[in-house]
Amino acid sequence: MRDFRQPWGNVNGQILLLPEGLASLYPMRGTAGWAMARRLATVFGGSGFIGRYIVQRLARRGWLVRVAIRRPDEALFLKPMGDVGQITPVAANIRHERSVSAAVAGAEAVINLVGILYERGPQRFDAVHAEGPRRLARAAKIAGVDRFLHVSALGADPASPAAYGRSKAAGETQVLDQFPTATILRPSIVFGPEDDFFNRFAKMAQILPALPLIGDGRTRFQPVYVGDVADAAMAALENPGTQGRTYELAGPKAYTFKGLMEILLAQIGRRRLLLPIPMPLARLQAGLLGLLPQPPLTLDQLRLLERDNVPSGQFAGLKELGIEPEGLEAILPSYLERFRPGGRFARA
Repeated sequence: MRDFRQPWGNVNGQILLLPEGLASLYPMRGTAGWAMARRLATVFGGSGFIGRYIVQRLARRGWLVRVAIRRPDEALFLKPMGDVGQITPVAANIRHERSVSAAVAGAEAVINLVGILYERGPQRFDAVHAEGPRRLARAAKIAGVDRFLHVSALGADPASPAAYGRSKAAGETQVLDQFPTATILRPSIVFGPEDDFFNRFAKMAQILPALPLIGDGRTRFQPVYVGDVADAAMAALENPGTQGRTYELAGPKAYTFKGLMEILLAQIGRRRLLLPIPMPLARLQAGLLGLLPQPPLTLDQLRLLERDNVPSGQFAGLKELGIEPEGLEAILPSYLERFRPGGRFARA
């Protein structure tokens, strides 16, 4: 029986075989076909909230995009964003070295967006935010990848009271140890049509008479639009001057948590009580909610709320990447109108 696979590349001494069609679509480096082919980027976590916007922009600029996620069927919705065969979901787990090596083979750029908000089973903060990025960066370096982008978080700090923030900081260190020219992006809370922040509280406002304010609601945030984060990733990818640098990505204005809830309620045309939750009571609630399969609040997330989530001013930001950030009030109406009384077509 004829073998329709063709030799494509060498990873850790092993010859990789691809079907004929894919072998021609992704030429090996060092061949004439490679020079003529479009650039290839591997995006880990490309089916997530931020990832889908980056994948779309990569495709628009002519990149071939390999979306590396644990369940490739969950990324099939991305394929129409590009030409036929331009966007390819592949199975990869950042905890498994062989799958990581295969996913980065032949890529010119690697972007890591993988992250978790709470721990469950083998998905631990250190495994996903620190060990995983180290594994990706090392594999990318061995594979000869030119550019590595690592999306961290504005709360990344080795002294953070939250394990999430400490693990994010450890991941940045691990990436730069393995791939010194990597670019680190630290976004604040990211908002946009698929976000899990404003959409969640808007749903709560539809059914509850009050919205909770953890503590006194004075913790400050500087939300950044998902489109600006994706544009920042593209700018960093295409500008060699960003190599080895860290960027803090935030919107044009800082708000208190209470202020954000007030803006949300104004946008959806609902009047709700803003109810302060004392920290001792919030800890009790978070401890119980953290036992749920998909907890809306955990003790570790509560610890994150003990600190403001705004730029430190020690690093460059969107301005240095040539991006004018979109304001919160300009974007929220485009996707929160469905939460208004009467729905999308209700009068403002």
